[in-house]
Amino acid sequence: MKKKVIIIGAGFAGLNAAKQLSKYKEIDVTIIDKKNHHLFQPLLYQVATAGLNESDIAYPIRSIFRKQKNVTVYKDTVENIDFKEKVVITKSKRLYYDYLIIAAGAEENYFGNTEWKKFAPTLKTLKDAQILRNKILNAFEMAEKATSDQEMKKYLTFIVIGGGPTGVELAGAIGEMTRITLAKDFRNIDPRLSRILLIEAGKRILPSFDENLTSKAVKDLESLGVQVWTNSLVTEITDDSIKIGNEQIEAATVIWAAGIKANSLSSIIPSEKDKMGRVFTANDLSLKNFPEVFVCGDLAHFIQNGEPLPGIAPVAMQQGKHVAKQIINDLKNKKREEFVYFDKGQLATIGKSKAIAEIRNLKLSGFLAWITWIFVHILYLTGFKNRIFVTLQWAWSYITFKKGARLIIDDEK
Repeated sequence: MKKKVIIIGAGFAGLNAAKQLSKYKEIDVTIIDKKNHHLFQPLLYQVATAGLNESDIAYPIRSIFRKQKNVTVYKDTVENIDFKEKVVITKSKRLYYDYLIIAAGAEENYFGNTEWKKFAPTLKTLKDAQILRNKILNAFEMAEKATSDQEMKKYLTFIVIGGGPTGVELAGAIGEMTRITLAKDFRNIDPRLSRILLIEAGKRILPSFDENLTSKAVKDLESLGVQVWTNSLVTEITDDSIKIGNEQIEAATVIWAAGIKANSLSSIIPSEKDKMGRVFTANDLSLKNFPEVFVCGDLAHFIQNGEPLPGIAPVAMQQGKHVAKQIINDLKNKKREEFVYFDKGQLATIGKSKAIAEIRNLKLSGFLAWITWIFVHILYLTGFKNRIFVTLQWAWSYITFKKGARLIIDDEK
């Protein structure tokens, strides 16, 4: 009798687990996700800043598994899980499992200030990227028809909160838009005079990188007109201003990239959790009292070398493959293995020809790091068509300094 494996979430962890398990005919795989597509989140900021189109970084889940007859995909929302009866309860179904992989990912964390969400949108989904793209491009349109200098300055002030890779890449992309892409598109304003602030509460941006690389990233950001404020705590956000300490700054566009927390699904998982809601797992990524249930990706709190692994795509991809292997080991009556993350390094891009890379003892910056960043991201894009389109789009942008997705799609409501 075939073993039933349910995977909740088709992000990097869930997708890689499904790909491995789909090779075994004695296993039936069911994927449940709220969306019908797998999203390449590391490039989401490029959609938000008009560098790429939505279809360049998203791929339908069904298309990925169209040739695997033992994989079923449901676009649905999980409402509860009965761990004793081994049942996943969605809005429309009750699905029984022999093995369960929970890879539901993370969501934005406003650290108790949920009222800020409507003023400072985040970047986690394609819808978020569309909202941000509309907001950024509309700011220039509003500045073009402003009736006072104060109003114009407000619309030409962009604030990104959070100095991690997402915040840095967003700030750099906005800087590139203002200094290069949109520089000659308007008649009444000069986009190059825009004010862009990157706000970080900690001592420095990109704290996981070598300090020398971080310094180079700051210089690259400054060359694009981005002001980097560290040791700066946001205390208030409204619809047209932000307060940092006691200083209030008028700004029409504020973007939140300051942190994440575990998906709300973690609340029903019977296991100890950290302050971000991530689930503590056994060394094989299973739950201690339910060995047939695995938790991986951003939802898992897994400690290696005394530190929890970061919520990044390479960790999720390796965990997804590992979990699939443990299920296969069970079916072959083999002993389960401990998960060990192989760190391939980290990358962050600031703009055209500007990036930093840290790969073991190798530290790169500038053009070489940027080429490495492009190669790695294209390599991991799902779907051959996506790789071709993204490569061509980047090549076009590099040669012409133009971005091809500068469309404002307003919500009439």
